[in-house]
Amino acid sequence: MKKTSRELLENTQQLEHECQILLKRFSSSLKAIAKERWPLVEARLQQVLPQLLPLYLSLYGERYDCYYHFEQLVKLLARAVAQRPDYLLAEDEVPQQWHKAQTALGSACYVDLFADDFSGLEQRIPYLKQTGINYLHLMPLFKAPEPNSDGGYAVSDYRKTMPHLGSMAQLAELMQKLHAEGIRPVLDFVFNHTSDEHRWALKAKAGEAQFQDYYFFFDEQEREHYAPWLREIFPEIRRGCFTFEPAVGRWVWTTFNSFQWDLNYANPEVFNAMAEEMLFLANQGAAVLRLDALAFVWKEASTNCENLPKAHTLIQAFNAAARIAAPALQFKSEAIVHPDEVVKYISPAECQLSYNPLLMALLWNSLATRKTRLLTESLQRRFAIDPHCSWVNYIRCHDDIGWTFDDNVAWQLGINPDHHRQFLNQFYTGQFEGSFASGVPFQQNPVTGDCRVAGMLASLTGVEQAVATDDHAKLTQALARIYLLNSVILSIGGLPLLYMGDELGLLNDYSYTQDAAKKDDSRWVNRVKVTEQQLAQATDGRRLSGKIYAQLQQLIAVRSRLLVLGSGSTEILQSGNQHLFAYRRQLDQQSVLCVVNFSEAPQPFTSLPASSWQDELTATRYQAPTITLQPYQVLWLTPAS
Repeated sequence: MKKTSRELLENTQQLEHECQILLKRFSSSLKAIAKERWPLVEARLQQVLPQLLPLYLSLYGERYDCYYHFEQLVKLLARAVAQRPDYLLAEDEVPQQWHKAQTALGSACYVDLFADDFSGLEQRIPYLKQTGINYLHLMPLFKAPEPNSDGGYAVSDYRKTMPHLGSMAQLAELMQKLHAEGIRPVLDFVFNHTSDEHRWALKAKAGEAQFQDYYFFFDEQEREHYAPWLREIFPEIRRGCFTFEPAVGRWVWTTFNSFQWDLNYANPEVFNAMAEEMLFLANQGAAVLRLDALAFVWKEASTNCENLPKAHTLIQAFNAAARIAAPALQFKSEAIVHPDEVVKYISPAECQLSYNPLLMALLWNSLATRKTRLLTESLQRRFAIDPHCSWVNYIRCHDDIGWTFDDNVAWQLGINPDHHRQFLNQFYTGQFEGSFASGVPFQQNPVTGDCRVAGMLASLTGVEQAVATDDHAKLTQALARIYLLNSVILSIGGLPLLYMGDELGLLNDYSYTQDAAKKDDSRWVNRVKVTEQQLAQATDGRRLSGKIYAQLQQLIAVRSRLLVLGSGSTEILQSGNQHLFAYRRQLDQQSVLCVVNFSEAPQPFTSLPASSWQDELTATRYQAPTITLQPYQVLWLTPAS
């Protein structure tokens, strides 16, 4: 007698038996699909099917057509293996722990802003290698609505690139060349939504019921089962999370912009279709897929539809599918949500990599306040993750800065979180007296006044202000702040990520205000065009860009010879001084003690054990128990013999 889905999930032995039955049933059709790669497909299915099936049943086991859709999924996985290029097939056989190396260094860029097109990017591979980049995130480059596509995050076709960048065939060729040069390409997998110009959306508008079920269409009464619990993401642009679609006569779910239609993952056909798109990107050469807006992918009535348990099940199912069809593929979590929720997505079974928005936000917080209490307390609770996974530590990205710290930790330290966020917004938009920052508010809520902050690294750290006033002392401090921030992301543990242009100290670009398609999105202030002339300044020590670049290169060089700064463990320490941030990296018998002064005044550090220490950054020796850090000074200390 056939077991129910629930009974299978509760009986491991029965589940494994069911997998064997399914594999036997599918084998003849799978052999025809996989051809000479059938032994490889069979071995992977034997290993991973017992993980994938229960995940699929958890999502769709109550549906009468669950097993039909599961069979279609397994067939498309076999087809993806058959189509996988040989060079990627070879990478599939290698353990994917490259992100734990002390030489791992990432960057992110818009192709057109950094290099015009795919051909131009190929020509800039030498610059990437010179800088030390071996992980390159190419920001959204797929076909998208014009003129506004939310920076490319409204995808109209996952298999076509923006024409001005080049063709998909050219992208695949570029990615193979990046692999050959030791640079792992990273692409966005925008899987919460498509654009309203995607072929599925167009068919839904045309009245095809099959494709209307790819999205969420509600009448007024149905919408109210969800709407009251949802938060507004872009309140400056639009209110609510639904858009009325005249062609259908109903409301469609649009969490972000009205042209971004949320996908209905309660429909297994949607899961299969998106798995196929995911594996297509993997076979073009993507080593990592950034899972965009993953916190929003599962919806349930009377909830806020964020970080729901089945969102994790869904990602685990995608992960299991990748382990069969493209084992080298890694997932990166993009969850700019509460810190407790961020860490839940990080595991070998979900996302092997994750942005670290908590570190990013609190580094800026410590620069503004000159205090490290919130940084230290927060990271002591939340920095530790699975040792097989890595944080992606960044200072800035293509987006904005949101103040994603834990309110409870703030209250425990006597900080009113709402007031403090208002202070940080005022400080980094230059409205607070004495601020060194030149940031721009993003998505200011007209009701609450809340906002986020956009701006390039150099502008936010004081370079723009110092250059404008020709103040040498301010410029020296601004350069020290950049060095400090870079030192932390390079040493604290994880994959450091640079946003291209920041390594050269490029300033805000305010020309977006003159562009009708961009003027309402202030994030374009930090999406800056990088010219050949600016790249040439990287090695010119007389120029400001050259000085900033040289500082970064010195940090990278020192890090690359300290194995402990790669795969070593991290312990966040209490420094004993509210202006200092301290952490220890440990690997076997090797250790590095990192101490950072976030203030413009000299600060004593009294927590050194009684021995001699050497700063690996300057080769200076220090004697315990007390040393004094100069303004914004950074120390990477190792025990001196």
